[in-house]
Amino acid sequence: MVRSFLSVVNREVRGMHQAAYVLAGFALGSQALALVRDRLLASTFGAGHTLDIYYAAFRMPDFLFATVASLLSLYALLPVLSRLQAQHPGLVIAFLRNTLLIFFVGMGVVCAVAWIFAPQIITLVAPGLAQGSGLVMLTRILLLQPILLGISNLFANLTQLRHRFLLYSISPLLYNLGIIAGIVFLYPRMGLVGLGWGVVIGAALHALVQAPFFFGEKTEQPMPAKKTFKLMREVLLLSIPRTLSLAANQLTLLGIIAIASFLSVGSIAVFTFASNLQAVPLTIIGVSYSVAAFPTLSRFFAGGHKEEFVRHVETALHHVIFWALPATVLVIVLRAYIVRAVLGAGAFDWSATRLTAAALALFMLGLLTQALFLLIARAYYASGNTKTPLVLGILDIIISIASSLLLLWFFQSNEFFQSFIEALLRVSGVPGTAVLMLVLGDSIGSIVQCLLGVILLARDFTMPIRGLGRLFFQSFCASVIGGACAYTTLLFFGPLVDTTKFLGILSQGGVAGVVGLLTTAGVLFLLGSKELREIGGAFGRKLIGAGRVAVEPSDVV
Repeated sequence: MVRSFLSVVNREVRGMHQAAYVLAGFALGSQALALVRDRLLASTFGAGHTLDIYYAAFRMPDFLFATVASLLSLYALLPVLSRLQAQHPGLVIAFLRNTLLIFFVGMGVVCAVAWIFAPQIITLVAPGLAQGSGLVMLTRILLLQPILLGISNLFANLTQLRHRFLLYSISPLLYNLGIIAGIVFLYPRMGLVGLGWGVVIGAALHALVQAPFFFGEKTEQPMPAKKTFKLMREVLLLSIPRTLSLAANQLTLLGIIAIASFLSVGSIAVFTFASNLQAVPLTIIGVSYSVAAFPTLSRFFAGGHKEEFVRHVETALHHVIFWALPATVLVIVLRAYIVRAVLGAGAFDWSATRLTAAALALFMLGLLTQALFLLIARAYYASGNTKTPLVLGILDIIISIASSLLLLWFFQSNEFFQSFIEALLRVSGVPGTAVLMLVLGDSIGSIVQCLLGVILLARDFTMPIRGLGRLFFQSFCASVIGGACAYTTLLFFGPLVDTTKFLGILSQGGVAGVVGLLTTAGVLFLLGSKELREIGGAFGRKLIGAGRVAVEPSDVV
């Protein structure tokens, strides 16, 4: 049985749509576990001081992961590995193992220094939180996370290079299982540090599941140290701009969390809960397509197949828009039911539910643009251009933080604007609504970043974007009609179910969601959606092919 399981997860998956659906399926499972994790945290602690500390403790480890660890990340290494595979296939494994050793030593030193100076760094990360509350200790434990996740990402270079997307997709499932184990089993015995050790266990599992495949590949020939460092230099030159781009995203979060630490107790928790809920569709749609497309884009560009490269990017952009717009509308319509079903238990009270639902609606305004930018950035990384995403990332920092501060000042100084926003989002009388301005500022930054990214992508790769406008209008109309039907279904089923119970909330929201999706699909069918036909064709080929794997060009139509 174990051998059968390993043969399944080690199976090669080719074709952008099939790989994207494999990734999306496992992402759905991972995000389901993430929602269980958040429900446990919400019901145990509520949107209060403990969770503010817990989420603030992630900021420094996440920043180190996005900066130092990403210097040897998938998106810097894979284009180099693709070329090495084509020219000297026998050196790929040797180079990756040399890279693993260098990463482990370098990242260990950086995290050790951060461990020593953690008290001083924390005063910058969350200046509004009390220092004697376990924040420093929890941060120090979580510093093991970037080391373990960085190792796992190095393993992922090989699993993606070999198109082992099933194996790659299992890691996030195990990561969330580790965190859940920390909440359920370790916290009652160890307190706050138990939550931290749960995260570390999850990160270790994230790496260990890919380790057998990585170390199971034989090294056909050793790589000389001179050759290793020459390629490492090339990787670093590629990755430094991307690392700075990722640092830009983390700096945006650091700035927003620092501001939120001065607002009402629970503001960091509300911001993070809403962000995590938005991450579900973002991961399933944006991350799945961008990850599935990246190895093929790298190979097309490295091989000089520019037309195929552009066509692959264009197809992926179309499908991200196709999925993201209906998701945006439906989540905004069903936001209160989603928050109540996922988080509404135990210590998570009605005020926290309403505030988190409002924050989720504002986060969803940036879902499409965030999903598109994930793909845009990877298109640039595949082409070896890491500077453009960096510039756009810096722009995102400036606009997001500036917008957040400006909106927060205006919200607190203008009673009419405050009342209007609270009434629009149905949070009148709820304390702590100022945090919504931080969410809105973050969404504004992502929208501007994406719009400029699309324009630059069309210019730099001579890619036609007229079809994007047609698709946007088509999907938006279908999504609005679907959203209206979902809302009508909510009103119809409201008197028929007990909305004070979990099953009543789940059934009402679930039926409304299904009606909304079916209506959206029906309208798209009537409009002759090309993307809907492509999806049906991809599933049809998969079913007809049974055990046969389709080649990639057949998926790019």
